[in-house]
Amino acid sequence: MAYISKINQEKNEWSKIDSDLIAVGIFEEKILTDLANQIDMENDKILTNAIKTGDLKGKVGEQNLIYVNQTRVLVVGLGKKKKLNPDTIRKASGSVSRYAIKQKISSVSIECFCMDSIQCQAMGEGLVLGSYQFNNYKTDKSKLFELDSVTVLNSESEMIQKGFKIGSSICDARDIANHPGNITTPTRLSEFAKEIADEGDMNLKVFEREEFTEMGMGALAGVAQGTNEPPKFIVLEYNKGGDSKPIVLVGKGLTFDAGGISIKPAASMDEMKYDMCGSSTVLGIFKAIAKLKPSINAVCIVPSTENLLGGNAYKPGDILKAYNGKTIEVLNTDAEGRLILADALSYASKHYEPEYILDFATLTGAMVITLGHIATGIMGTDEKLIEKVKNSAENTFEKVWELPLWPEFLKQVKSEIADVKNIGAARQAGTIAGGAFLKEFVGDNIPWVHFDIAGTAWGSEPNSINPKGSATGWGIRLVLDMMKI
Repeated sequence: MAYISKINQEKNEWSKIDSDLIAVGIFEEKILTDLANQIDMENDKILTNAIKTGDLKGKVGEQNLIYVNQTRVLVVGLGKKKKLNPDTIRKASGSVSRYAIKQKISSVSIECFCMDSIQCQAMGEGLVLGSYQFNNYKTDKSKLFELDSVTVLNSESEMIQKGFKIGSSICDARDIANHPGNITTPTRLSEFAKEIADEGDMNLKVFEREEFTEMGMGALAGVAQGTNEPPKFIVLEYNKGGDSKPIVLVGKGLTFDAGGISIKPAASMDEMKYDMCGSSTVLGIFKAIAKLKPSINAVCIVPSTENLLGGNAYKPGDILKAYNGKTIEVLNTDAEGRLILADALSYASKHYEPEYILDFATLTGAMVITLGHIATGIMGTDEKLIEKVKNSAENTFEKVWELPLWPEFLKQVKSEIADVKNIGAARQAGTIAGGAFLKEFVGDNIPWVHFDIAGTAWGSEPNSINPKGSATGWGIRLVLDMMKI
C-alpha cells in the first residue's frame, strides 16, 4: 500500500513557491484561477497566449504542462465555472497526484481552487485517493515511485485535513480488500478492527467459532464448516454520543468465496477475494470515525469466514437456524453472504436499539447485470432513511438506485419445509431476492437499508481517484455524509 502521508498547507506568492510541480486551474470560459492568473501576469501572459492558440481549453479532465522559469506548471481543466462541484475538484486533485507519480515528481504543490469548504474537503480526499497504489507484492522497487506529500497553496481551511483523513481511511479500506485471501483472512480483519479500536477508543468483541456457534449463530457456523481458517464474528462499538441511539453498520466479511458445494466456475474465481468488500467498507467508515472522533454512537458488525468445499462443508438441502431462531433451507451454497449477514442482522436487532441499520455486501452477480459498475442497488424498509441515503449519494457523487421489496418478492423466499430459503424464484430478480431474504432478520420497526455493492466495490472504470484493478472503498464517503461527520 502507498498513499501520501500528509498534506501541507501554505500561503505563498508565486515567486516563493519551491516545488518541482505546481498545479493551477482554468475554467472552460477561459478564466484562470487566482494563482494561474498571477503566474500569467508575471510571465508575459504565457497562459493567456496558450489559451489564444487553443492549447488551453479548460475542459474537465484536461491537463497541459507548461514550463515557466524552469518550473513545471500543470494547468488542470475545471469545466464551466458555474458548474464547479466537489466531484470535479476531487477528480482534478486526484489527477495531480497521479500525474506526479507517473512522472516521478516528489515535490508537488496545488493551488486551492475551491469555492467553499465542501470543495476543500473534496480536494483533500482527491489528493489522497489519487496517490493510492497497491504495490505490496512488487519486488523490484526500482520501478516503483511513491508520493510522500502534497502542499496545498493559499488555503487555511481545516476541511482539507478532514478530507485527508477520510481519503486515508478509504485507502486503508482499499488495502485490506486488495490483499489476497491468504493474507486478508478473518483473523486479519479482526486485527484491523483492533487497530481501529485502539486508535478510536472503541470497544471490541471478537467471537470465535465455538462461541458464536453456542450463541446460536447457525447460519454463520454452517457456512464456516468447510474452512480450517478460523472464522470470526467481530463487533466494534464507538460510544461518544451520550444517550443517542446507535447507528449500526453491518459488513459481509467473506474473505474468499469458492461457492462451496455449489462451486463457482474457475474463470475469474481469484476475484472472489473481493467478497469481503462489505466488511472493508464498514471498517473503513470506522477508521474515519477513529480519526475524526465525532460525537455519535455507532456499532460495526462483521461476520467473517471463507466459503470453501470439502468433506465438512455444508450442503444444498441443509437446514440452518439463524440467531433469531428462524430456520433457513439452503438451496445454493453460493448464496452464502446472506446467510452470514442473517446472524449479524439478528444480533444487531437483539442487542441494540439502533437509529437505523445499514448493511453492505457484494451479494449478487445479478447486481452487476442490473447496474453494471456504475451504481449500487439499495433496498429497505423505511422511506425516510432511503431518502437520506439518496441525498447523501447526491452529495458524495456515489450513485445509488432503489429496488423494490414488494410482497411478491418477499413471498418468493418463503420455504415449504423451513421458514425461508436462501434463493428466490429461478432466474428472476436475484438481487431483490437477496434483499428480501435479509429483511427476515431485521427486527420489526427498525429502519434498515441494504446496499448491494457487487458492482461498485471493485471493477469500476479507472479514473483519477480509482486505480485500475483495485477495490474502490465505495460507500465510505456516503455514510460519513449521512452521519453528518
